[in-house]
Amino acid sequence: MPIKTHIKQASGWLYFKSPRGRAELRGAGVILMLHRVLADDASAALPHRNELCVGPRAFEGLLRWLQRHFDCVSLMDLLESHQAPRGDARPKVALTFDDGWRDNAVNAFPLLQRHQVPASIFLSTDYIGSRQRFWWESVGETLWGSHGEDARRLLIERLRKLGRPLPAAYFMHDHSKARSLVLARYLQTLKSLSPQALHLLTDTCPPESLPQAMDWQQVRTLEDSGLVRFGPHGASHALLPHLDDHRLNEELQRSHAALGAGCRAPLPVYCYPNGDHDARVRARVAAHRYPYALSTRPGICQGQDDPLALPRIGVSQRNASRPSLLAWRISRGARG
Repeated sequence: MPIKTHIKQASGWLYFKSPRGRAELRGAGVILMLHRVLADDASAALPHRNELCVGPRAFEGLLRWLQRHFDCVSLMDLLESHQAPRGDARPKVALTFDDGWRDNAVNAFPLLQRHQVPASIFLSTDYIGSRQRFWWESVGETLWGSHGEDARRLLIERLRKLGRPLPAAYFMHDHSKARSLVLARYLQTLKSLSPQALHLLTDTCPPESLPQAMDWQQVRTLEDSGLVRFGPHGASHALLPHLDDHRLNEELQRSHAALGAGCRAPLPVYCYPNGDHDARVRARVAAHRYPYALSTRPGICQGQDDPLALPRIGVSQRNASRPSLLAWRISRGARG
């Protein structure tokens, strides 16, 4: 393990034990941002999956660690107490999941039930109950070889024709972790492609045996448990600042209508796809009667935050499996 990681772990551990750390967190709120819980930890640990994925062993260990150090509460409990923070209270933590992946229902929910930890899931509503696919999953796993060599070669050729050839390092590394790291960096560069180009790439990838997103029956089952509530994460997962006024309003309305039809009590909280927002987007979200919205800016809720740009701390396989690294991220957020 790199010395830098050891230093971060030690710093995170000391922060939670120190009077200063306890004082900074007392009465504060921490919103955690997750995406997926895979079926095994080794798969989640690969660099091209690590940022968005957590394995079940790491996730369960994280839940136990959170219960030792925080009051694990619903997002609305945290946000409502955030309006009138109590300086003498234990810090609160709320779990949020972005996108609405099927594995949230299959792998995450049983562990949330076992430990009785509430969570909020923000749905990209066009994907729910459909075979529509998230481009980064389809492209990433096809390039990783999860769907066979023929599919991988076809996608590599399509990327070359788009002017986005894979770097030479992708072909040079035999070690899985090194090649996965190259792939992770390459996938980040594809975010600048147009939605049309990304759809083209996704259509080049073979279909999976199961939908990537959960269906509406799973949504209702999780909601009926009383542990999980749902909110909007866009309809198509389009990046909202890039849309004109008409398309922005249509995106907000479509996700709102889908949640209203599919859930009994949708959250009055909007979650920006990719965390992207600007003053125009925030104004339109407020006009659609959302008093709160979540960004991806790292930080903890301390009372002075814009309620339409609330910070969150990202959870990955790396810091879920080593909670002292998550403690370090929280300490940075408290001081940021």
